[in-house]
Amino acid sequence: MKKFVMAAIGGTLAGAVLTTQVAGPLLAQEAANEASVYDQLDLFGDVFERIRVQYVEDVKAQDLIEAAIDGMLTSLDPHSSYLSPDDAADMRVQTSGSFGGLGIEVTQEEGVVKVVSPMDGTPADIAGVQAGDFITSVDGESVMGMTLDETVDLMRGPVGSEIIITVVREGVDEPFDITIVRDTIKLTAVRSRVEGNTVVLRVSTFNDQTYPNLEAGLSESVEQLGGMENVNGIVVDLRNNPGGLLDQAIKVSDAFLDEGEIVSTRGRNPEDSDRVNASVGDLAEGKPIVVLINGGSASASEIVSGALQDHHRAIIVGTKSFGKGSVQTVMPLPQDGAMRLTTARYYTPSGRSIQSLGISPDIVVEQPAVHPDDASEEDAPAMRSEADLRGAISNDSLTEDERNQIIEEQAAAEEAAKLRDEDYQLAYAIDLLKGLSTISRTGE
Repeated sequence: MKKFVMAAIGGTLAGAVLTTQVAGPLLAQEAANEASVYDQLDLFGDVFERIRVQYVEDVKAQDLIEAAIDGMLTSLDPHSSYLSPDDAADMRVQTSGSFGGLGIEVTQEEGVVKVVSPMDGTPADIAGVQAGDFITSVDGESVMGMTLDETVDLMRGPVGSEIIITVVREGVDEPFDITIVRDTIKLTAVRSRVEGNTVVLRVSTFNDQTYPNLEAGLSESVEQLGGMENVNGIVVDLRNNPGGLLDQAIKVSDAFLDEGEIVSTRGRNPEDSDRVNASVGDLAEGKPIVVLINGGSASASEIVSGALQDHHRAIIVGTKSFGKGSVQTVMPLPQDGAMRLTTARYYTPSGRSIQSLGISPDIVVEQPAVHPDDASEEDAPAMRSEADLRGAISNDSLTEDERNQIIEEQAAAEEAAKLRDEDYQLAYAIDLLKGLSTISRTGE
């Protein structure tokens, strides 16, 4: 018994010695790191004081501190930043759907300000700003080397005032100016309309109105067509949608899914990870869906298109999306400011991250460039048919009702052809749903 006790004590002592040998250097290293951090903070305080006292002009201490905080955050990634009290208030207003400005979502790419997308019907959209444009100057002042927040500040101004931005666009040889008049931006998150027997849901942003707008718009369009049995499919148009609120992206995805994962987020610590699953209920009642995306579809738009693509619930049509696969958390700070910090990456149901890669469409369909010099259809010679020939034999095998039905179908086809000139990608999506509907009816 005595031997057992001694052996146990010996083991304990050996363990203690071994632990001390390993922990000693670790504790010393941790202490050195802490000392280094305090040395760096002392350095910051020294530089701050020298600027405050010796700079050629008087500088407010608050401005210096805010600039230091913003510099610390913007050095991390393009989406982390400091929000002054005014900026934080503006952000809260924007997510409610009404604010003043130009109506463009911008990011920074290798030091250059890039347009993610113009918002539907806003001054920037009307003036001709396009997704992928690079802004090089504002009112003649170069923005090269400025932070994103500094450029955004330059573009802000009173409603009704004019601003000139200089843009570099792919495919255009020289930079050119675009004049925009600032206005109050009132976003309708979702617009619904009917094209033939197809419901088109144009989702322009993800704010707190998005899901309620989508649910109401879909219901109205279905009622207009006389019930879901008369709907051949739904187009969810996410082109040039820069994203927005994560919870709204989840609700929109859930609207068309009955089960399965919608999105997962993974942070630095495993306990910060989260998975969100769909609830029972499909607003489209199983009808086929086409989702339209392009290079201006980012963030929340990519969550929706990725979820519906991975579950084979929708066909994704268009061009590759923007590729923003990170989640930002807005954290309130003292004195009514806030910081926007990237806290997680998100993953589609299949486990893929789209960060810097984007969502690849199932069917790539480019939107043809519009050239003003191109001849219009009105200038093209009219094509003649058999019915135009003198003495053509009439068709006596049809009843009057059958003849009228054919004429109506021809008129609908001609109307669809007009849409191809206005919006080729949307027309393609509608034609695809029409084809799927025809195949479905044939198989019944």
